[in-house]
Order: sequence, then structure tokens, then C-alpha cells
Amino acid sequence: MKISTKGRYALRLMIDLAMQGGGTPVSLKDIAVRQGVSDKYLEQIIAMLNKAGYVKSIRGPQGGYMLTQEPSYYTAGMILRLTEGSLVPVACAEEESICEREGGCGTMELWKRLDDAIKCVVDGVTLAQLLEWQLAKQQDI
Repeated sequence: MKISTKGRYALRLMIDLAMQGGGTPVSLKDIAVRQGVSDKYLEQIIAMLNKAGYVKSIRGPQGGYMLTQEPSYYTAGMILRLTEGSLVPVACAEEESICEREGGCGTMELWKRLDDAIKCVVDGVTLAQLLEWQLAKQQDI
């Protein structure tokens, strides 16, 4: 499994909103500049986040985007599943997947353990924690 730029940029966008927002809307153009990402690409990502209710848009000259919940509400897993879809390492490890080899497959246990480990990490890290890590990295610079 490899996380695409869409997933990585969605996490960065959400961290930026958490860092800059503080109850005021943040311009997507400003986020694009800070993150070094095309604003057109961020528009695609913010549309997904908006549709899912993770962010809301504020119109007008002082408009932009805001988180709809506190950063501690969101997990990395929520954001990555929205942008990436399933995070399972192989298709046959999907819960609803039916594999004719499952009974005699020596690798199935590996895939299930890897899937459990991925879930444990991405669902155990909140946007608030990502923000803390970001701020700590900025202090190290």
C-alpha cells in the first residue's frame, strides 16, 4: 500500500487549517502557498473534505475554509480513507472479500496482521497530534 499525493496533501491541508484557523476562515490560496502545492489540486481535495463535512466554506472577501470539528475529532485514518479509499494492503484482506484460497493461504495471516497494524496507527493518531508534531518540527528548525 502506498499513500498517494492526494492523501498526503489532504493531511497537510487539514494540519494547515488546524494551525492557521483558530476560528477564522483560511484561504485556499494561502494554504497552497504555504504548502507549496497547486491551488487547483487543493481545490479537488477540499471539495472531498467539504462534501464529507470535515470542513466548511465561508464565502466573501474574508472567506475561506474552516474545520467543522476540533482537531482531536479527526483521525489520520478518517482523512486517508476519504481520499484513498480502503487502506488494506491487499484486496483479499478486505473484510467483505471472498477468497477461495483463504483456508489454505499461508500469507493471509500476514495480510490481516498488516491491516490491523495500519488501522492501529492511522486510527490512533488524531489531527491534534499531527498538529503537535508539526509545531515541534517547526521549533527544531
